[in-house]
Amino acid sequence: MLMPIERRRRISFFATAALLSVVSVTLSGCSEEKTEAAAVVRPVKVVEIAEADNVRQLSYSGSVRARVEMNLGFRVNGKIVERAANVGDRVKVGDLLARVDATDYELAVRSASANLDAAERQVETVKLVRDRVEQLLAKKFASQAQFDQAVLTYNQAIATRDAAKSALSQAKNQVAYTSLFADRPGIVTSINADVGQVVGSGTPVATVAVEGEKEVQVAVPETEIANFRAGQAVKVGIWSEAGLILDGTVREVAGSADQQSRTFSVRISLPNDQKVLLGMTATVEASADNGAPFVSVPLSALAKKDGYPIVWVVDRGTELVHSRPVTLADFTTDGVRVTEGLDVGDLVVAAGTQFMTDDLKVTISSATAATQSVATTTAEEAHLVR
Repeated sequence: MLMPIERRRRISFFATAALLSVVSVTLSGCSEEKTEAAAVVRPVKVVEIAEADNVRQLSYSGSVRARVEMNLGFRVNGKIVERAANVGDRVKVGDLLARVDATDYELAVRSASANLDAAERQVETVKLVRDRVEQLLAKKFASQAQFDQAVLTYNQAIATRDAAKSALSQAKNQVAYTSLFADRPGIVTSINADVGQVVGSGTPVATVAVEGEKEVQVAVPETEIANFRAGQAVKVGIWSEAGLILDGTVREVAGSADQQSRTFSVRISLPNDQKVLLGMTATVEASADNGAPFVSVPLSALAKKDGYPIVWVVDRGTELVHSRPVTLADFTTDGVRVTEGLDVGDLVVAAGTQFMTDDLKVTISSATAATQSVATTTAEEAHLVR
């Protein structure tokens, strides 16, 4: 019986040794896998910081409008009985826009005409009296005082007649003012009153944009208004016409800010171009001095550490990333402007900053070295390099 037991022990010993060997090999394989996983580096996208410039671009949106816009209204009070123009109509000089009830003004013309007739009859009567007294004075049958009185009465009658003529002319003008006509060619851009509405003299009824020079009006904040002056050349782009860039000229800079928006109105004259229509949206771009140089990076490159803004900078030699605190100037539509913390030639991680840690190993494509540096003081988007 001893031989089988001894044999069993030997078999158990060899089985245990074999199991330990397998476990050891397995653990060794796991360790190698962990080592290989730890050696994996992360590919990143970076932007290269170019030399800062002191010039930056200002961009403002506005709408194309006529240089001259007329708010037309009646010169008399009345109830509108006809409106002949609609928004968008092209009008010529003398075209009817609207009309008010002229009944009362026509009655005034009749009354003034009757008064003039009476005044003319009075002039004829006193003229006969004056002539008669003059004849009697020549024959010594009338005194000089009587003749002077006749002359005075005649002159008064003449003045009354002249006043009646003026009243009649004024009454006729009032009738003419009941019709509102266009006095310059243009386009009707708005109608502010309609049939049945009672309007006062001077109340705007229709707005006509006069044909001719067009302009763009933009609102500029007080912090940037010093960068605009009359006669300054700017670039104007039309949103609906891609690629159309016009050479504009600043025509007028408001001397005071708007009471509500606290912005200054700037008007830019445009060259004549048939593609540019009234009401189109335009973008005005001008150059301005920075005062203090700054660089721009994509918004995706910005991160936070301990509550402060940072960016992740890649060391070219070791390809390790390090956090670097930065000072921000402001935000733009395509990035953020940095005044302190970055130097020319720095490689900044542009995407995946949430995965970055100090001394993390990353990979940068060799194309990065050949990539042209981006002028970061403009509003252009920085190039991304894998």
